[in-house]
Amino acid sequence: MEKLSSKVVFDLEYFFEVTPDLLCIAGFDGYFKKINPTVAKTLGYTNEELFALPISSFIHPDDQHLTGLKQAALVEGQSLLNFENRYITKDGAIIWLLWTSVPIKRDSLIFAIAKDITYRKQLEEYDRISSILGMIENDHQKRFKTPQKRELSSHLMSSAIDKRKKTEEEPSQSDQFWLNNFETLVRKNASKANLNLNFISDGLALSQRQLFRRVDQILGITPNKLVRIIRLQLAWEAIASGKYRTIKEISNIAGYNSRSHFSKLFKEVYGIHVTELL
Repeated sequence: MEKLSSKVVFDLEYFFEVTPDLLCIAGFDGYFKKINPTVAKTLGYTNEELFALPISSFIHPDDQHLTGLKQAALVEGQSLLNFENRYITKDGAIIWLLWTSVPIKRDSLIFAIAKDITYRKQLEEYDRISSILGMIENDHQKRFKTPQKRELSSHLMSSAIDKRKKTEEEPSQSDQFWLNNFETLVRKNASKANLNLNFISDGLALSQRQLFRRVDQILGITPNKLVRIIRLQLAWEAIASGKYRTIKEISNIAGYNSRSHFSKLFKEVYGIHVTELL
């Protein structure tokens, strides 16, 4: 392999502009000083808006304290490796970023690079809830079905676990885009009585067989289970918003007709009763 001469001049500004990761230079005062286009594109703000406010203004409230401690350590000269925190985009979406930052005390600057790991976090949550739903279904089958059917259920559960292991890697960009369309469709129509696989298949311009194959290929679960996961996440987000006061409101938003069933399922998945959060 031919080595490049140390005299070769690289256009680092061009690299700064085209890299898909978030690159930024921040001051010890907590403001952005220079950002690449990916930062504005990811957060949804203009450069002027991002430069005008402290960086903490864009960080999720629950992560501001820990992020502040990490920033203080950077100012003291400690580098930051693989730090995860959440930002809120201009349209209100929550994104997860993985940061590596290096302080330059001489110039009172911090050079940082971040990777958007929102989909990785989303898939981890899908897998967590899917596992809990699987255990609930398995327990239900043990109580009400014959031993022969229980044995079949156990076999299917093992197959599902094997498939989940195959999906530990992040999906491709096309898979991410497709999952995002699936989730958007479900979220917009979660409260509607006609939200079923037929409706989703039509909305995504697929046959039901293709729908099953695509979800199974990406996540190793069924479309019905993915819909249930998204419904539960909707319920959690509705509660967190603080806009609702009753179980009926939350269950309607998530598309559950039975409040008792919704309450029991929510408790089993999140470990806390809806009324405690409300």
